[in-house]
Amino acid sequence: MTDSAPSTDDSDTAVREPRLWREDGWTARVVKNEDDDGWAVEMIKDGKSEPALVGPWTMGRDKRNPKPLDKNAFNTLVKTASEVLRRHEQSLAAQLHRETEVDTPEGRVTVTLDIVPDEDDPYATLAARDASGEVLASQRVSAGYRLTAAAAGRWVEAGYPRPRED
Repeated sequence: MTDSAPSTDDSDTAVREPRLWREDGWTARVVKNEDDDGWAVEMIKDGKSEPALVGPWTMGRDKRNPKPLDKNAFNTLVKTASEVLRRHEQSLAAQLHRETEVDTPEGRVTVTLDIVPDEDDPYATLAARDASGEVLASQRVSAGYRLTAAAAGRWVEAGYPRPRED
């Protein structure tokens, strides 16, 4: 094949060494375990400074040096580290979004609280939507506002006034 177009394969930047494996946006590095005589492996996603995953690593046959990284181990580590990141993102999203439903004579109203964790001015948006998704009301509130079913019910029943933040 005489194609002179630039390659999209990352084989030029890939590293496949016994203690360092870099490929597909991830770096696996086998390091001395600071807590004992063993070894650990850390998985770092490209562009991040902290590892997404750190775990024990298997000793080699000589019982002193670590087992070398290989393709299968690397793929398993990528899968595990990706799952850790996904769970972290889900947890963060759950902390920043709350939702409850209120039954009214006109139908069910969904009340949401979405927190914006701005370093300088964190806040939240309290919103109400009808069953078709149409916004009935939206208010900016403090990031510390506590959305409960009772608070949502009072807000809806009162006609969506600016909520008190006790």
